[in-house]
Amino acid sequence: MSTIEQIVTKGAAANTAKKRSSESIFSQVLKLLCSVRFGVTLIVLLGLACFLGMIVMQQSVDGFSRYFEQLTPAQRLVYGKLGIFDIYHSWYFNTLLAVLSLNIILASIDRFPKTWRNFFSKRKVSVPVRWLTDQQQTATLEMEGSAEELAPKIASAMKSSGWRDVKTEEKGGFTYIFGQSGTWNRLGAYAVHVGLLTIFIGGFMTGQMGSTGQMPVKLGTPTDLMYETVVDVDKTNQVTAKVPFTITSTDMQQKLIKKEGGLSAMNTIDWITRFTITDETGTHDAMVQMNRPFDYRGYRFFQASFIPIGRARTITVKAKPANGGEVQEVTIPRDGSTKLPDGTTIKFAEFRGDFKIGQEDPDEDTSNYPNPAAVLQVSQPGTPSQTAYAFGPQMANIPIASKPVAGYTFQLADFEKVADQHILSVQRDPGATVVYIGFILLCLTLIAVFFFSHQRVWAAIENTDGKTSKVVLGGNTNRSINAFDEKFKRFTGELAIPHQ
Repeated sequence: MSTIEQIVTKGAAANTAKKRSSESIFSQVLKLLCSVRFGVTLIVLLGLACFLGMIVMQQSVDGFSRYFEQLTPAQRLVYGKLGIFDIYHSWYFNTLLAVLSLNIILASIDRFPKTWRNFFSKRKVSVPVRWLTDQQQTATLEMEGSAEELAPKIASAMKSSGWRDVKTEEKGGFTYIFGQSGTWNRLGAYAVHVGLLTIFIGGFMTGQMGSTGQMPVKLGTPTDLMYETVVDVDKTNQVTAKVPFTITSTDMQQKLIKKEGGLSAMNTIDWITRFTITDETGTHDAMVQMNRPFDYRGYRFFQASFIPIGRARTITVKAKPANGGEVQEVTIPRDGSTKLPDGTTIKFAEFRGDFKIGQEDPDEDTSNYPNPAAVLQVSQPGTPSQTAYAFGPQMANIPIASKPVAGYTFQLADFEKVADQHILSVQRDPGATVVYIGFILLCLTLIAVFFFSHQRVWAAIENTDGKTSKVVLGGNTNRSINAFDEKFKRFTGELAIPHQ
């Protein structure tokens, strides 16, 4: 390096250092917050946090308790300390969102005045000719006629080529014609910013005011409680929350792939839960299916899982008279009853997937129905009800099954399988609508930004000898460069053709 180069380099470094030292800390921080590079870094960090939230099951997801038990004590401690089990509500995730939002706002404020000035309020009609020759597309033509004659022709050609906003200006011995289209495209970045901020606001509303929990529902039993699993460092706790209405299940149904199979998710097409919602406005009917949630007062209900205790939605029972006669076959819904022709009432009292004498084990998984049986309450007119049992074919000959009750013996002919309880996932998401609006705005804006472009073209006319003029053409675009190149070549080709 020469001595002169060393002096210049040292002088530039000294000026830069002096400029930095003269800036206040506030100015430096503000410049950092306005930086696009800093914003990209924040987006990458947010993306990593979201990726971490996908690979580590979150505490609001069904099945989290089983997942938590499979982790090592060290994993539980570290993940719990760092808040990874609920990362979308952690302080650092919210901080990243807040700082990124501030970065977007400040970057927009910093760059918008310049964008508005350059492309809207003070458009550059007259530009240096040398600058035109350095553009993406440029051409120099010798055309017959003076500047006064050529200017209207070139302006008309620009309009015909699609550049509608055409201006003419004289300066420094040149006549300039300027045309452009799609100027609004320069504001697309700010519309994208608005869409992102709208999404962030909706997410913040959900994070601060939303709630998620599980609500077990049992047929005919009202409830207004939902349960949420939360992690406290290395252990889990169940938090109970009340909803501002009462849920009462009126019907539960499970559509199976194979009727003879169990209640497993692999053998299920759909879960259907019908219930009523009661609040100060009255009682409202509702239904939730596997892919069909239900919304009410800002709460959304999803099918989450079920309690693996085998029950029956309906039973079909054969009633055989003890003294001989025609066998009666009746179908009874859960908790329902029916009457035989002689007035005998049969009530469906209970169903067990694995029948045993005595109390039922509430923790036993009977979803495969190893020994199904129905408990009935049978009564004749004017007599008290008696307990009867209806077993399947495998237990039809045991003494208790062949003992007449109210003049009949009973056999379980068929039944519709269903779980004892369905578990609904309840989600209160006050920011959902805001997020949807933000995504729609973001999607439409990105389509508009990338499928359209801002195109600008200039023509500088220099009158040489009164009969011919030198025309320097130049233009640029912010997107779709190939399409603009073809358009510019057609435009210059039209101008180069001598017109009679």
